[in-house]
Amino acid sequence: METQIVQIDEQNIDDRAKEILARAGSIIKQGGLVAFPTETVYGLGGDGLNPESSKKIYAAKGRPSDNPLIVHVADMEAVEKIVEEVPEAAYKLAKAFWPGPLTLIMKKNGKVPYETTGGLDTVAIRMPSNRIAMELIKQSGGYIAAPSANTSGRPSPTLASHCIEDLSGKIEMIIDGGAVGIGLESTIIDLTSDTPMILRPGYITPKMLSDVLGSVDIDRTIIDSTSTQKPKAPGMKYRHYAPKGQLTIVEGSQDAVIAYINARSKEAAAKGQRVGIIGTDATKGLYNADVIKSVGKREDEETIAHELFKVLREFDEENVDVMFSESFDDSGLGQAIMNRLLKAAGHNKVVV
Repeated sequence: METQIVQIDEQNIDDRAKEILARAGSIIKQGGLVAFPTETVYGLGGDGLNPESSKKIYAAKGRPSDNPLIVHVADMEAVEKIVEEVPEAAYKLAKAFWPGPLTLIMKKNGKVPYETTGGLDTVAIRMPSNRIAMELIKQSGGYIAAPSANTSGRPSPTLASHCIEDLSGKIEMIIDGGAVGIGLESTIIDLTSDTPMILRPGYITPKMLSDVLGSVDIDRTIIDSTSTQKPKAPGMKYRHYAPKGQLTIVEGSQDAVIAYINARSKEAAAKGQRVGIIGTDATKGLYNADVIKSVGKREDEETIAHELFKVLREFDEENVDVMFSESFDDSGLGQAIMNRLLKAAGHNKVVV
């Protein structure tokens, strides 16, 4: 299959861009797949109400079919048509955070195939704020099922080049809309339990959610790869976001972390391994390794979130065998950053 690669400027959705999006929408309506930018990461889109499209998404990604897909919509009317009932909490959260990086889980109705929901009676729904994504949803019939547009398990794509690397030749079209804004996937909250429960942390923090709803739980369980339990949200069960080499997260005081990473790096280099390190602007110059990258200032969590997946991809491009990363604060947006880092490392963390 030859993959069309097209460019659109999100800030200039002109007649040419609209024609491209109409073509992309037609591809999705006909059962094909299109990679497109959102404000979080790039998504791999198919018709969310077509079971064959969802099967194609799983095949293109190499994704387990019990890992639910998120259905992207452009308005609340679309939500009301595919769920049994929209709870009051959903209306409150939509008013506060949609369009935006928040996914709501509700009870589905018969219009949503089980192929899209990973066999569950619930459906994950979000309304992206990216203008390209919103126009594509409208051109595609209103329901785009879209996980991240990468090979399953690899770092999520924040640039179109990442999609091209993983999916070129497997899907019909890739829309290059430039770098994404946030860089981490949406927060996911389950509204089917007595108390709304966060299943995946993201840009919308627990405090932001509790400010709207009053009471919010956080699912602290980790479902390992041998579990028979079905994941209710993307990213709960399988190793995600992983670079090709082995990543270790190191937690402790700054001096202890630097000393530990430098010692382990020296050992790895002596074995002939190529070493990569993730630090910050303040610590980057204190490490010794083949590839040293900063994700920004420690206090600037938005920049860290934006850079994280890109840095992991760059390590792959530079053929790094072993990686070490500093640990980050796990509150607020830092909770989402550490969630992704730990999954990328297969929960391989050292406290020094």
